[in-house]
Amino acid sequence: MKIKEVADRLKISARAIRFYEEKGLISPTKGENSYRYFSEKEIWRLQTIIALREAGMPVDDIRKALQNIEGQDNEELQYYLELQRSVLFTKWVEIKHIIDTTDYMIDMIKKQQALPLDDIYALAEGSRRLREHRSSWEDKWDFDARARIHDEIVLNETSEYKDYGAALALTVQWLAPITGEKGLDIGIGTGNLAKKLIAHGAVMAGVDQSKEMLKQCRQKLPTLETKLGNFLAIPYMDRKFDFVVSSFAFHHLTESQQALAIEEMRRVLKPHGRICITDYMMIDDNPSSDISETGLIKLFETKGYLTKHQRMNERLHIVYAVPIR
Repeated sequence: MKIKEVADRLKISARAIRFYEEKGLISPTKGENSYRYFSEKEIWRLQTIIALREAGMPVDDIRKALQNIEGQDNEELQYYLELQRSVLFTKWVEIKHIIDTTDYMIDMIKKQQALPLDDIYALAEGSRRLREHRSSWEDKWDFDARARIHDEIVLNETSEYKDYGAALALTVQWLAPITGEKGLDIGIGTGNLAKKLIAHGAVMAGVDQSKEMLKQCRQKLPTLETKLGNFLAIPYMDRKFDFVVSSFAFHHLTESQQALAIEEMRRVLKPHGRICITDYMMIDDNPSSDISETGLIKLFETKGYLTKHQRMNERLHIVYAVPIR
């Protein structure tokens, strides 16, 4: 089949087909007069490329995905698709925020018959900061490399994970899931906390930015739903979960990112959904400081949550938050 026939069949331009050829994604046979001839395999490959491009996947990632498809490496292919989903979800969250901001401006005009310039500037600045926080997210901790030995480290309660077992047990006790309740574990790691919550009747899902951590988690809990993602753009739709939990992950965020993360948690929670964070918490690098004075407690309270907390040791704390408005 010649290039024009392929273009007509797939409803794309011949120019686009040549672009994919230049990038090395397809290799049609060249006959007399340099005419390109496409086999059914090349047409299938081109259809796959078009589908992945429609999903927004960059050319370099498509090349890797095609290698995995042809090599039947479904695990790596799944990773690239999940990575693309994570990117798209981040864009969706940003667009949703813009829509919410626009709706607010429309509502203000209806009520006040005007929208002061200062309000417009403040809304624009808020949107810009949120976009910058999300775009600045990066994996600086290399949890992919730690995934295989993670359980050995945490279950032996090394100095880094002192009181690990007791902290997870109290987290489950405070959440007290009712059978059938839906919970989300952000920074799920290898799934140790989720496993305990499932044992108490919760229907769990998990999010993590490390593909290797998720791989270990799936081996341990093969029926658990997991997604690649992070705190700043949780890859789930609104009002899906009864509670959100996170252990030993939240402290990796900056203070401003933590504020954004709590907003994201609330977005995916049902009304009156609860949050429990088990993590390292200090103020001014002073382990003896009163946790009630930390920014996290104050942040929850300013957002309309009632909180309680428990110090497990000099660094490790549990904060439980329930919305009261």
